[in-house]
Amino acid sequence: MFLHSPRPHLRDVKSTEKQLVKQLLDRYERQGKEGRPVVNTSDIISVHFGLYLIQILDVDEKDQILKTNIWYQYEWRDELLTWNPEDYDNISDVRLPSDKIWIPDILLYNFADDRLKEQRNALVVTYSTGDLLWMPQAILRSSCSFDTKFFPFDEQECILKFSSWSYNGFKLDIHFLPNKTAFDLDDYIESNEWEITQNTAKRHVKRYTCCPEPYPDLRFKLRIRRRVAFYTFILVMPCALLSLLTLVIFWVPPESPAKLILGMNIFLAFFVLLLLLAESTPKAAASVPLIGVYFCLNMVMITMSTVLTTVVANMFYRGVRINRAPKWLRVLMIDIIARILCLRDKVADPDYSTSSEKKPSRSWNTGRVGGNPKGQYPYTDVNFAQVRLLDNGAEKSRGTPPPPPPPGSGSVGAFGEMADNGFQQGGDDFSSPGVAPLMEEVRAIRDILEKVRDKKNKMDEKEKFVREWRIISCVTDRVIFITYLLINFIGLTVIFLWQFNRKDLSPPEDD
Repeated sequence: MFLHSPRPHLRDVKSTEKQLVKQLLDRYERQGKEGRPVVNTSDIISVHFGLYLIQILDVDEKDQILKTNIWYQYEWRDELLTWNPEDYDNISDVRLPSDKIWIPDILLYNFADDRLKEQRNALVVTYSTGDLLWMPQAILRSSCSFDTKFFPFDEQECILKFSSWSYNGFKLDIHFLPNKTAFDLDDYIESNEWEITQNTAKRHVKRYTCCPEPYPDLRFKLRIRRRVAFYTFILVMPCALLSLLTLVIFWVPPESPAKLILGMNIFLAFFVLLLLLAESTPKAAASVPLIGVYFCLNMVMITMSTVLTTVVANMFYRGVRINRAPKWLRVLMIDIIARILCLRDKVADPDYSTSSEKKPSRSWNTGRVGGNPKGQYPYTDVNFAQVRLLDNGAEKSRGTPPPPPPPGSGSVGAFGEMADNGFQQGGDDFSSPGVAPLMEEVRAIRDILEKVRDKKNKMDEKEKFVREWRIISCVTDRVIFITYLLINFIGLTVIFLWQFNRKDLSPPEDD
Protein backbone atom coordinates (compact mmCIF):
# COMPACT_ATOMS: atom_id res chain seq x y z
CA MET A 1 0.00 0.00 0.00
CA PHE A 2 1.47 3.33 -1.03
CA LEU A 3 1.07 6.67 0.71
CA HIS A 4 -0.16 9.40 -1.53
CA SER A 5 1.77 12.65 -1.28
CA PRO A 6 -0.20 15.87 -0.73
CA ARG A 7 -1.37 17.81 -3.72
CA PRO A 8 1.22 20.25 -5.03
CA HIS A 9 -1.17 23.22 -5.05
CA LEU A 10 -1.95 22.71 -1.28
CA ARG A 11 1.60 22.07 -0.05
CA ASP A 12 2.71 25.68 0.55
CA VAL A 13 -0.63 27.37 0.90
CA LYS A 14 -0.90 29.71 3.96
CA SER A 15 -3.75 31.92 4.97
CA THR A 16 -3.23 35.63 5.14
CA GLU A 17 -3.86 35.56 8.90
CA LYS A 18 -1.14 32.97 9.45
CA GLN A 19 1.26 34.94 7.31
CA LEU A 20 0.49 38.08 9.29
CA VAL A 21 0.97 36.31 12.62
CA LYS A 22 4.26 34.81 11.45
CA GLN A 23 5.54 38.16 10.27
CA LEU A 24 4.61 39.84 13.55
CA LEU A 25 6.28 37.13 15.62
CA ASP A 26 9.36 37.17 13.38
CA ARG A 27 9.63 40.90 13.88
CA TYR A 28 9.37 40.43 17.65
CA GLU A 29 11.98 37.69 17.56
CA ARG A 30 14.40 39.95 15.73
CA GLN A 31 13.77 42.88 18.05
CA GLY A 32 13.52 40.80 21.23
CA LYS A 33 10.80 40.87 23.86
CA GLU A 34 12.99 41.83 26.81
CA GLY A 35 12.71 45.60 26.49
CA ARG A 36 9.70 47.85 26.34
CA PRO A 37 8.16 48.07 22.89
CA VAL A 38 8.75 51.79 22.35
CA VAL A 39 10.51 53.82 19.67
CA ASN A 40 12.14 56.26 22.07
CA THR A 41 13.51 55.33 25.48
CA SER A 42 11.77 58.33 27.03
CA ASP A 43 8.34 57.19 25.85
CA ILE A 44 5.90 56.04 28.52
CA ILE A 45 3.77 52.96 28.04
CA SER A 46 0.33 53.58 29.46
CA VAL A 47 -1.48 50.45 30.61
CA HIS A 48 -5.19 50.39 31.42
CA PHE A 49 -6.01 47.72 33.93
CA GLY A 50 -9.22 46.22 35.28
CA LEU A 51 -10.58 43.20 37.12
CA TYR A 52 -13.68 41.05 36.67
CA LEU A 53 -14.73 39.31 39.87
CA ILE A 54 -16.25 35.94 39.03
CA GLN A 55 -16.50 34.21 42.41
CA ILE A 56 -15.33 34.35 46.01
CA LEU A 57 -13.98 30.85 46.41
CA ASP A 58 -12.83 30.85 50.03
CA VAL A 59 -12.17 33.11 52.97
CA ASP A 60 -9.47 31.39 54.96
CA GLU A 61 -9.57 33.19 58.29
CA LYS A 62 -7.05 30.84 59.83
CA ASP A 63 -4.30 31.61 57.29
CA GLN A 64 -5.61 35.14 56.54
CA ILE A 65 -6.06 34.48 52.82
CA LEU A 66 -8.81 35.49 50.40
CA LYS A 67 -9.23 33.18 47.43
CA THR A 68 -11.01 34.62 44.39
CA ASN A 69 -11.66 33.71 40.79
CA ILE A 70 -11.08 36.75 38.57
CA TRP A 71 -10.38 37.85 35.02
CA TYR A 72 -7.65 40.33 34.27
CA GLN A 73 -8.05 42.93 31.57
CA TYR A 74 -4.97 44.68 30.18
CA GLU A 75 -4.98 47.30 27.46
CA TRP A 76 -1.81 48.91 26.09
CA ARG A 77 -0.10 49.81 22.82
CA ASP A 78 2.82 47.99 21.24
CA GLU A 79 4.67 49.79 18.45
CA LEU A 80 6.06 46.54 17.10
CA LEU A 81 2.65 45.03 16.42
CA THR A 82 1.20 47.41 13.83
CA TRP A 83 0.32 46.73 10.19
CA ASN A 84 -1.73 48.07 7.34
CA PRO A 85 -4.97 46.09 7.07
CA GLU A 86 -5.20 46.74 3.33
CA ASP A 87 -2.04 44.71 2.78
CA TYR A 88 -3.54 41.69 4.57
CA ASP A 89 -7.04 41.34 3.19
CA ASN A 90 -8.36 43.98 5.61
CA ILE A 91 -7.50 41.92 8.68
CA SER A 92 -7.81 44.32 11.61
CA ASP A 93 -7.01 41.99 14.50
CA VAL A 94 -5.19 38.75 15.20
CA ARG A 95 -4.42 36.59 18.27
CA LEU A 96 -0.88 36.15 19.44
CA PRO A 97 0.54 33.91 22.20
CA SER A 98 1.38 35.91 25.31
CA ASP A 99 4.72 34.17 25.83
CA LYS A 100 6.02 35.41 22.46
CA ILE A 101 5.56 39.12 23.01
CA TRP A 102 6.20 41.70 25.71
CA ILE A 103 3.50 42.01 28.34
CA PRO A 104 3.42 44.45 31.30
CA ASP A 105 4.63 42.98 34.57
CA ILE A 106 1.65 44.14 36.60
CA LEU A 107 1.40 41.78 39.56
CA LEU A 108 -0.52 41.37 42.79
CA TYR A 109 1.65 42.78 45.55
CA ASN A 110 -0.08 40.99 48.43
CA PHE A 111 0.18 37.65 46.63
CA ALA A 112 0.00 34.72 49.08
CA ASP A 113 0.32 31.50 47.14
CA ASP A 114 2.92 28.78 46.81
CA ARG A 115 2.31 28.58 43.06
CA LEU A 116 4.79 30.33 40.78
CA LYS A 117 2.14 31.66 38.46
CA GLU A 118 -1.50 32.34 39.11
CA GLN A 119 -2.63 33.06 35.55
CA ARG A 120 -3.84 30.73 32.87
CA ASN A 121 -2.43 31.03 29.35
CA ALA A 122 -4.52 33.22 27.09
CA LEU A 123 -3.97 34.72 23.66
CA VAL A 124 -3.49 38.43 23.24
CA VAL A 125 -5.91 40.20 20.93
CA THR A 126 -3.78 42.43 18.70
CA TYR A 127 -5.23 45.22 16.55
CA SER A 128 -3.66 46.79 13.49
CA THR A 129 -3.14 50.05 15.35
CA GLY A 130 -0.88 48.33 17.85
CA ASP A 131 -3.51 48.27 20.61
CA LEU A 132 -3.52 45.06 22.60
CA LEU A 133 -6.20 43.43 24.76
CA TRP A 134 -5.26 40.63 27.12
CA MET A 135 -7.80 38.94 29.41
CA PRO A 136 -6.27 35.97 31.23
CA GLN A 137 -8.13 34.08 33.91
CA ALA A 138 -6.56 33.70 37.36
CA ILE A 139 -7.18 32.19 40.76
CA LEU A 140 -5.83 34.72 43.24
CA ARG A 141 -4.86 33.99 46.80
CA SER A 142 -4.28 37.37 48.42
CA SER A 143 -3.23 38.04 51.97
CA CYS A 144 -5.83 39.89 53.98
CA SER A 145 -6.17 40.83 57.61
CA PHE A 146 -9.38 39.32 58.98
CA ASP A 147 -10.92 40.46 62.24
CA THR A 148 -13.20 37.84 63.79
CA LYS A 149 -14.02 39.86 66.88
CA PHE A 150 -17.72 40.07 65.99
CA PHE A 151 -18.05 36.61 64.46
CA PRO A 152 -20.54 35.60 63.05
CA PHE A 153 -21.83 39.17 62.59
CA ASP A 154 -18.54 40.29 61.12
CA GLU A 155 -17.50 42.21 58.04
CA GLN A 156 -14.13 41.75 56.41
CA GLU A 157 -12.26 44.19 54.23
CA CYS A 158 -9.64 43.06 51.72
CA ILE A 159 -7.46 45.16 49.44
CA LEU A 160 -5.82 43.81 46.30
CA LYS A 161 -2.88 45.98 45.27
CA PHE A 162 -1.65 45.82 41.66
CA SER A 163 1.36 47.60 40.23
CA SER A 164 4.38 47.10 37.99
CA TRP A 165 6.99 45.03 39.73
CA SER A 166 10.04 46.57 38.00
CA TYR A 167 9.03 49.79 36.20
CA ASN A 168 8.36 53.20 37.71
CA GLY A 169 5.75 55.66 36.57
CA PHE A 170 8.07 57.31 34.02
CA LYS A 171 8.39 54.05 32.11
CA LEU A 172 5.09 52.27 32.73
CA ASP A 173 2.06 54.17 33.88
CA ILE A 174 -0.97 52.24 35.10
CA HIS A 175 -4.56 53.51 35.04
CA PHE A 176 -8.06 52.12 35.42
CA LEU A 177 -10.11 51.10 32.45
CA PRO A 178 -12.60 53.76 31.37
CA ASN A 179 -15.68 53.79 33.67
CA LYS A 180 -14.38 50.80 35.65
CA THR A 181 -12.93 52.03 38.92
CA ALA A 182 -13.90 48.88 40.82
CA PHE A 183 -14.41 45.18 40.34
CA ASP A 184 -16.67 44.41 37.39
CA LEU A 185 -19.51 42.27 38.80
CA ASP A 186 -21.41 41.55 35.59
CA ASP A 187 -20.47 37.87 35.68
CA TYR A 188 -20.26 37.54 39.47
CA ILE A 189 -21.61 34.34 41.06
CA GLU A 190 -23.20 34.96 44.45
CA SER A 191 -21.48 33.34 47.40
CA ASN A 192 -23.44 31.22 49.85
CA GLU A 193 -21.54 32.56 52.85
CA TRP A 194 -20.54 36.12 51.95
CA GLU A 195 -22.24 39.12 50.42
CA ILE A 196 -20.46 42.13 48.98
CA THR A 197 -21.26 45.39 50.77
CA GLN A 198 -18.60 47.65 49.28
CA ASN A 199 -16.71 47.53 45.99
CA THR A 200 -14.33 50.41 45.26
CA ALA A 201 -10.90 51.04 43.82
CA LYS A 202 -8.41 53.92 43.89
CA ARG A 203 -5.18 54.84 42.23
CA HIS A 204 -2.25 55.70 44.47
CA VAL A 205 1.08 57.23 43.58
CA LYS A 206 3.90 56.70 45.99
CA ARG A 207 7.18 58.59 46.00
CA TYR A 208 10.18 57.53 48.01
CA THR A 209 12.68 59.92 49.57
CA CYS A 210 15.56 58.27 47.76
CA CYS A 211 14.10 58.42 44.28
CA PRO A 212 12.15 61.14 42.45
CA GLU A 213 10.29 58.65 40.24
CA PRO A 214 6.63 57.98 41.01
CA TYR A 215 5.39 54.46 41.62
CA PRO A 216 1.68 54.25 40.81
CA ASP A 217 -0.51 51.36 41.94
CA LEU A 218 -4.17 50.38 41.77
CA ARG A 219 -5.90 49.20 44.92
CA PHE A 220 -9.18 47.29 44.70
CA LYS A 221 -11.10 47.27 47.96
CA LEU A 222 -13.65 44.56 48.62
CA ARG A 223 -15.80 44.63 51.75
CA ILE A 224 -17.78 41.48 52.44
CA ARG A 225 -20.31 40.58 55.11
CA ARG A 226 -20.94 37.10 56.45
CA ARG A 227 -24.37 35.60 55.95
CA VAL A 228 -25.50 34.69 59.47
CA ALA A 229 -28.43 32.37 58.75
CA PHE A 230 -26.37 29.20 59.19
CA TYR A 231 -24.51 30.38 62.28
CA THR A 232 -27.72 31.70 63.83
CA PHE A 233 -29.19 28.20 64.02
CA ILE A 234 -25.91 26.43 64.80
CA LEU A 235 -24.25 28.74 67.34
CA VAL A 236 -26.26 31.83 68.25
CA MET A 237 -29.67 30.35 68.98
CA PRO A 238 -28.37 27.35 71.02
CA CYS A 239 -26.20 29.77 72.96
CA ALA A 240 -29.15 32.02 73.77
CA LEU A 241 -31.37 29.07 74.69
CA LEU A 242 -28.74 27.55 76.94
CA SER A 243 -28.27 30.93 78.61
CA LEU A 244 -31.99 31.07 79.33
CA LEU A 245 -31.95 27.45 80.46
CA THR A 246 -29.24 28.31 82.93
CA LEU A 247 -31.70 30.60 84.68
CA VAL A 248 -33.79 27.54 85.51
CA ILE A 249 -31.02 26.45 87.86
CA PHE A 250 -31.98 29.24 90.24
CA TRP A 251 -35.61 28.11 90.34
CA VAL A 252 -34.57 24.76 91.79
CA PRO A 253 -34.60 24.77 95.63
CA PRO A 254 -31.14 25.11 97.20
CA GLU A 255 -31.40 21.77 98.97
CA SER A 256 -32.19 19.82 95.79
CA PRO A 257 -29.29 17.79 94.25
CA ALA A 258 -30.83 18.31 90.79
CA LYS A 259 -29.49 21.85 90.87
CA LEU A 260 -25.89 20.67 90.64
CA ILE A 261 -26.69 18.03 88.00
CA LEU A 262 -28.46 20.56 85.77
CA GLY A 263 -25.58 23.00 86.06
CA MET A 264 -23.02 20.40 85.01
CA ASN A 265 -25.12 19.31 82.02
CA ILE A 266 -25.43 22.90 80.78
CA PHE A 267 -21.68 23.35 81.26
CA LEU A 268 -21.02 20.36 78.98
CA ALA A 269 -23.44 21.73 76.37
CA PHE A 270 -21.60 25.07 76.31
CA PHE A 271 -18.31 23.22 75.97
CA VAL A 272 -19.59 21.42 72.85
CA LEU A 273 -20.66 24.76 71.34
CA LEU A 274 -17.25 26.18 72.14
CA LEU A 275 -15.62 23.32 70.20
CA LEU A 276 -17.86 24.06 67.21
CA LEU A 277 -16.87 27.71 67.40
CA ALA A 278 -13.18 26.82 67.53
CA GLU A 279 -13.53 24.90 64.27
CA SER A 280 -15.15 27.87 62.52
CA THR A 281 -12.76 30.60 63.61
CA PRO A 282 -8.99 31.02 63.28
CA LYS A 283 -6.78 30.07 66.16
CA ALA A 284 -5.37 33.54 66.77
CA ALA A 285 -4.80 35.36 70.01
CA ALA A 286 -4.94 38.83 68.45
CA SER A 287 -8.67 38.72 67.81
CA VAL A 288 -10.97 36.53 69.89
CA PRO A 289 -14.65 36.38 68.82
CA LEU A 290 -17.00 38.01 71.28
CA ILE A 291 -19.33 35.06 71.03
CA GLY A 292 -16.43 32.87 72.19
CA VAL A 293 -15.89 35.24 75.08
CA TYR A 294 -19.62 34.98 75.78
CA PHE A 295 -19.41 31.18 75.74
CA CYS A 296 -16.48 31.25 78.14
CA LEU A 297 -18.26 33.81 80.30
CA ASN A 298 -21.30 31.55 80.48
CA MET A 299 -19.11 28.61 81.38
CA VAL A 300 -17.44 30.67 84.10
CA MET A 301 -20.82 31.81 85.38
CA ILE A 302 -22.17 28.26 85.35
CA THR A 303 -19.08 27.06 87.18
CA MET A 304 -19.43 29.84 89.73
CA SER A 305 -23.15 29.20 90.09
CA THR A 306 -22.47 25.50 90.64
CA VAL A 307 -19.85 26.28 93.26
CA LEU A 308 -22.08 28.86 94.90
CA THR A 309 -24.99 26.43 94.70
CA THR A 310 -22.89 24.07 96.77
CA VAL A 311 -22.21 26.93 99.18
CA VAL A 312 -25.93 27.72 99.33
CA ALA A 313 -26.77 24.07 99.99
CA ASN A 314 -24.11 24.06 102.67
CA MET A 315 -25.68 27.15 104.21
CA PHE A 316 -29.08 25.51 104.04
CA TYR A 317 -27.91 22.61 106.18
CA ARG A 318 -25.20 24.45 108.08
CA GLY A 319 -27.36 25.44 111.05
CA VAL A 320 -27.95 21.78 111.84
CA ARG A 321 -24.25 21.20 112.47
CA ILE A 322 -22.84 24.45 113.85
CA ASN A 323 -23.89 27.42 115.91
CA ARG A 324 -25.48 30.66 114.89
CA ALA A 325 -24.31 32.54 111.81
CA PRO A 326 -21.84 35.40 112.41
CA LYS A 327 -23.46 38.70 113.21
CA TRP A 328 -21.82 40.53 110.29
CA LEU A 329 -23.19 37.93 107.89
CA ARG A 330 -26.67 38.20 109.37
CA VAL A 331 -26.63 41.99 109.19
CA LEU A 332 -25.27 42.03 105.63
CA MET A 333 -27.54 39.40 104.12
CA ILE A 334 -30.75 39.78 106.12
CA ASP A 335 -30.84 43.44 107.12
CA ILE A 336 -29.11 45.05 104.12
CA ILE A 337 -29.19 42.93 100.96
CA ALA A 338 -32.59 41.37 101.70
CA ARG A 339 -34.06 44.86 102.17
CA ILE A 340 -32.47 46.11 98.94
CA LEU A 341 -33.92 43.15 97.02
CA CYS A 342 -37.30 43.58 98.76
CA LEU A 343 -37.01 40.12 100.29
CA ARG A 344 -36.93 41.09 103.96
CA ASP A 345 -40.62 40.48 104.58
CA LYS A 346 -40.66 37.29 102.51
CA VAL A 347 -37.75 35.44 104.01
CA ALA A 348 -37.98 36.66 107.61
CA ASP A 349 -40.73 37.49 110.09
CA PRO A 350 -41.65 41.16 110.41
CA ASP A 351 -40.58 41.24 114.09
CA TYR A 352 -37.32 39.40 113.41
CA SER A 353 -34.12 41.10 114.54
CA THR A 354 -30.57 39.94 113.87
CA SER A 355 -29.33 41.58 117.08
CA SER A 356 -31.89 39.97 119.39
CA GLU A 357 -30.49 37.53 121.88
CA LYS A 358 -33.45 35.96 123.68
CA LYS A 359 -32.63 34.08 126.85
CA PRO A 360 -34.73 31.12 127.84
CA SER A 361 -37.55 32.07 130.23
CA ARG A 362 -37.60 30.66 133.74
CA SER A 363 -41.30 31.22 134.35
CA TRP A 364 -43.77 28.40 134.39
CA ASN A 365 -46.89 28.99 132.34
CA THR A 366 -50.11 27.64 133.80
CA GLY A 367 -51.66 25.05 131.56
CA ARG A 368 -48.75 25.17 129.01
CA VAL A 369 -45.12 24.08 129.29
CA GLY A 370 -42.67 24.84 126.45
CA GLY A 371 -45.50 25.74 124.12
CA ASN A 372 -47.09 22.30 124.39
CA PRO A 373 -50.76 21.68 125.17
CA LYS A 374 -51.89 20.78 128.63
CA GLY A 375 -52.44 17.12 127.95
CA GLN A 376 -48.98 16.41 126.49
CA TYR A 377 -47.19 16.08 129.85
CA PRO A 378 -48.71 14.56 133.03
CA TYR A 379 -49.12 16.68 136.15
CA THR A 380 -48.70 19.94 134.27
CA ASP A 381 -51.37 21.54 136.46
CA VAL A 382 -48.98 21.63 139.41
CA ASN A 383 -47.48 25.09 139.65
CA PHE A 384 -44.50 26.31 141.57
CA ALA A 385 -46.59 27.68 144.48
CA GLN A 386 -48.13 24.29 145.11
CA VAL A 387 -44.71 22.65 145.22
CA ARG A 388 -43.63 25.24 147.78
CA LEU A 389 -46.72 24.41 149.87
CA LEU A 390 -45.74 20.76 149.84
CA ASP A 391 -42.22 21.68 150.93
CA ASN A 392 -43.63 23.88 153.68
CA GLY A 393 -45.78 21.02 154.98
CA ALA A 394 -42.77 18.73 155.09
CA GLU A 395 -40.68 21.30 156.96
CA LYS A 396 -43.53 21.92 159.40
CA SER A 397 -43.74 18.23 160.17
CA ARG A 398 -40.04 18.43 161.13
CA GLY A 399 -40.68 21.43 163.35
CA THR A 400 -39.26 24.08 160.97
CA PRO A 401 -41.50 27.13 160.48
CA PRO A 402 -42.65 27.35 156.87
CA PRO A 403 -41.66 30.39 154.81
CA PRO A 404 -44.48 32.66 153.77
CA PRO A 405 -46.02 31.84 150.41
CA PRO A 406 -45.12 34.04 147.45
CA PRO A 407 -47.55 36.86 146.92
CA GLY A 408 -50.13 36.33 144.25
CA SER A 409 -49.47 32.63 143.89
CA GLY A 410 -52.71 30.87 143.32
CA SER A 411 -53.32 27.20 143.99
CA VAL A 412 -54.90 25.53 140.99
CA GLY A 413 -54.59 22.10 139.56
CA ALA A 414 -54.95 18.57 140.72
CA PHE A 415 -53.73 19.37 144.24
CA GLY A 416 -55.38 22.74 144.57
CA GLU A 417 -57.85 21.86 147.26
CA MET A 418 -55.30 19.94 149.30
CA ALA A 419 -52.82 22.82 149.10
CA ASP A 420 -55.43 25.38 150.11
CA ASN A 421 -56.70 23.33 153.03
CA GLY A 422 -53.18 22.59 154.21
CA PHE A 423 -52.22 26.24 154.09
CA GLN A 424 -55.38 27.34 155.86
CA GLN A 425 -55.09 24.70 158.63
CA GLY A 426 -51.46 25.45 159.28
CA GLY A 427 -50.15 22.42 157.46
CA ASP A 428 -51.50 19.73 159.82
CA ASP A 429 -52.44 17.49 156.94
CA PHE A 430 -48.83 17.37 155.69
CA SER A 431 -47.74 15.47 158.76
CA SER A 432 -49.63 12.40 157.66
CA PRO A 433 -47.55 9.45 156.49
CA GLY A 434 -48.89 9.59 152.84
CA VAL A 435 -47.64 13.12 152.20
CA ALA A 436 -43.89 12.39 152.04
CA PRO A 437 -44.07 9.98 149.05
CA LEU A 438 -46.34 12.40 147.24
CA MET A 439 -43.89 15.19 147.90
CA GLU A 440 -41.01 13.14 146.43
CA GLU A 441 -43.10 12.36 143.35
CA VAL A 442 -43.95 16.01 142.84
CA ARG A 443 -40.27 16.95 143.12
CA ALA A 444 -39.40 14.31 140.49
CA ILE A 445 -42.11 15.71 138.24
CA ARG A 446 -40.68 19.21 138.75
CA ASP A 447 -37.19 18.04 137.72
CA ILE A 448 -38.57 16.34 134.62
CA LEU A 449 -40.49 19.47 133.64
CA GLU A 450 -37.36 21.60 134.03
CA LYS A 451 -35.41 19.24 131.78
CA VAL A 452 -38.19 19.28 129.19
CA ARG A 453 -38.27 23.07 129.37
CA ASP A 454 -34.49 23.36 128.87
CA LYS A 455 -34.58 20.90 126.00
CA LYS A 456 -37.41 22.79 124.35
CA ASN A 457 -35.57 26.10 124.69
CA LYS A 458 -32.48 24.58 123.12
CA MET A 459 -34.53 23.17 120.26
CA ASP A 460 -36.17 26.55 119.66
CA GLU A 461 -32.79 28.25 119.68
CA LYS A 462 -31.35 25.68 117.25
CA GLU A 463 -34.35 26.04 114.94
CA LYS A 464 -33.79 29.77 114.98
CA PHE A 465 -30.15 29.30 113.95
CA VAL A 466 -31.17 26.90 111.18
CA ARG A 467 -33.77 29.36 109.93
CA GLU A 468 -31.18 32.14 109.86
CA TRP A 469 -28.82 30.02 107.76
CA ARG A 470 -31.65 29.14 105.37
CA ILE A 471 -32.61 32.81 105.04
CA ILE A 472 -28.97 33.65 104.24
CA SER A 473 -28.87 30.84 101.65
CA CYS A 474 -32.05 32.10 99.94
CA VAL A 475 -30.74 35.68 99.78
CA THR A 476 -27.37 34.47 98.44
CA ASP A 477 -29.10 32.40 95.76
CA ARG A 478 -31.12 35.44 94.69
CA VAL A 479 -27.99 37.61 94.52
CA ILE A 480 -26.30 35.02 92.28
CA PHE A 481 -29.41 34.89 90.09
CA ILE A 482 -29.53 38.67 89.62
CA THR A 483 -25.79 38.81 88.89
CA TYR A 484 -26.07 36.06 86.29
CA LEU A 485 -29.09 37.76 84.71
CA LEU A 486 -27.30 41.11 84.42
CA ILE A 487 -24.14 39.60 82.93
CA ASN A 488 -26.14 37.65 80.36
CA PHE A 489 -28.20 40.69 79.43
CA ILE A 490 -25.12 42.86 78.98
CA GLY A 491 -23.36 40.13 76.97
CA LEU A 492 -26.32 39.60 74.65
CA THR A 493 -26.70 43.35 74.18
CA VAL A 494 -23.06 43.86 73.25
CA ILE A 495 -22.91 40.90 70.85
CA PHE A 496 -26.25 40.90 69.07
CA LEU A 497 -26.78 44.66 68.76
CA TRP A 498 -23.52 44.77 66.81
CA GLN A 499 -25.48 43.47 63.84
CA PHE A 500 -27.42 46.74 63.70
CA ASN A 501 -24.43 49.01 64.29
CA ARG A 502 -21.91 47.47 61.91
CA LYS A 503 -22.26 50.19 59.31
CA ASP A 504 -21.56 52.93 61.81
CA LEU A 505 -18.40 51.16 62.95
CA SER A 506 -17.00 50.79 59.43
CA PRO A 507 -13.49 52.23 59.09
CA PRO A 508 -13.12 55.31 56.88
CA GLU A 509 -11.92 54.80 53.36
CA ASP A 510 -8.33 55.52 52.47
CA ASP A 511 -7.63 58.75 50.70
